[in-house]
Amino acid sequence: MMGPQHALSGAAVWLAGSWALEQFADYHQSPLALAVGTAVCAGGALFPDLDMSGKVTKNQGGATVARTFGVFSLFAAEVMEKVSLGVYYATKLSKDPRRNNGHRTLTHTLPFTVLVGWGTTALCAAYGKWAVITILFFMFGLALRGLFDEWAERAGWVIITLASAGAAWFTYANLPGGRGYPLIGTALGVGCFVHILGDMITRAGVPILWPIPIKRRMWMMIGLPNRIALRVGSKAEVVGMRIALTAVSALATVGLVAPSVLSRFDIEI
Repeated sequence: MMGPQHALSGAAVWLAGSWALEQFADYHQSPLALAVGTAVCAGGALFPDLDMSGKVTKNQGGATVARTFGVFSLFAAEVMEKVSLGVYYATKLSKDPRRNNGHRTLTHTLPFTVLVGWGTTALCAAYGKWAVITILFFMFGLALRGLFDEWAERAGWVIITLASAGAAWFTYANLPGGRGYPLIGTALGVGCFVHILGDMITRAGVPILWPIPIKRRMWMMIGLPNRIALRVGSKAEVVGMRIALTAVSALATVGLVAPSVLSRFDIEI
């Protein structure tokens, strides 16, 4: 799945989930907490593709996440791709094929998703201010790059970097630590998981069951059958998925906002 659809899927899932929690579990979030959770989940839904590197010295190629902060994120993607490939070869079994890159390996697994979510919460709790600001900075940048891809292409990575830094600082100054820190880790973990599910409906699949060996393969790719799976970059994915996910996001937002707006006018629903 392409980067913009990944980011939009993260936003849609977080908004829809927040609406469901408010309706059925009476769990309410402040507007800021809802906005932060949505942005972090959207950014998290891009994060696993950090294993897809490009041309660092030329500031070209790579996945959406790798291009977010220019050569700096491209270098990080190069490192992650090599680490992922190393883990693949260190754990592969006899039936696992040879690979020349680490894309859709380590970062597309459930252990990685759990580690990212738990690790984020632990870092924020242990190191406070600078851990929170740093994580929010990166996630806001990914969200901007994914949700507003055409604008981001025109604006360039410097503008995205400055906007992300300002948003991260403002959020830290206004987000309560008690509920705010677990919110960040949960949103990031959910975003990574949504990314995996999104790639599972494409033809290549993901090794979601790693490290469980199956038929002498440690990295068995799991996904929909090719006859019904989406082809990455196809009209069904780029247009169809974007329309569907935008509709879900819009409906969930209306469901979350409408009650408070109507209450101001003493209208009961």
